[in-house]
Amino acid sequence: MSSASIIVITGSTRGIGYGLAEAFLRLGCAVVVSGRSEKTTSEAASQLAAKYEPARVLGLACDVVDPAQVASLWNEAVGHFGRVDIWINNAGHSGDMEMAWGIPPGEVMSVIDTNLVGTILGSQVAMRGMQAQGHGAIYNMEGMGSDGRKHSGLTFYGTTKAAVHYFTESLALEAKDTPILIGGLRPGMVATDMLRDRYKSRPDEWERAKRIFNILAEPVGTVAPWLAQKMLSNQKKGAILSYSSPWKLVWKFISSPLVKRQVFD
Repeated sequence: MSSASIIVITGSTRGIGYGLAEAFLRLGCAVVVSGRSEKTTSEAASQLAAKYEPARVLGLACDVVDPAQVASLWNEAVGHFGRVDIWINNAGHSGDMEMAWGIPPGEVMSVIDTNLVGTILGSQVAMRGMQAQGHGAIYNMEGMGSDGRKHSGLTFYGTTKAAVHYFTESLALEAKDTPILIGGLRPGMVATDMLRDRYKSRPDEWERAKRIFNILAEPVGTVAPWLAQKMLSNQKKGAILSYSSPWKLVWKFISSPLVKRQVFD
């Protein structure tokens, strides 16, 4: 992919999605930012357009669990920029931190629909569109659970991310004889509002968790540029682009008495 690539990122009005949008813009790409709300999407696009060339920024609201809206996101992006080179299924919802049996059915469905169904629908639309244009790459945002790790209170989030990993690998297998590249993204622990919001009803737990997060988590501004560069240069089908690694985590713990990191205040 070139620096002039056209990128669509779902769930990009804040957090790692917004960070990716900014990283791609810095690299000379054009970006379609998208969120569920018209208001937040417009605000995010305006903020980016104020810092970069407005002609390279487009904001399009989309609810990723609505097939018609996902199709419209593709069609409007192509109508505006002429093509889509990279499509990133990033929209995600972690839900509240709670034991599995205590989460209301509506919240369970929201997590599953956003994280898994949204990724599937986005991949279907992008795959069909990219086959028609003859090229493209689709990346699915993985996360806690995609590598088999478990975390109490995040059972449904982890379940969806394990399923996203399976889906990504299976889709890459099915697409191996097409010109479309399929891959996964593993940013590791990133200091975003989503991470903080899990503890919004548990301030005492947040104070304890924050100490660990300040050792292990990375700022969006560190992880997003790394992932953007990797996506633009990657040529391997089925690649899982992982920022973190077991060795990095071990080193952070070993060096924590000497290196005071503070990603959360």
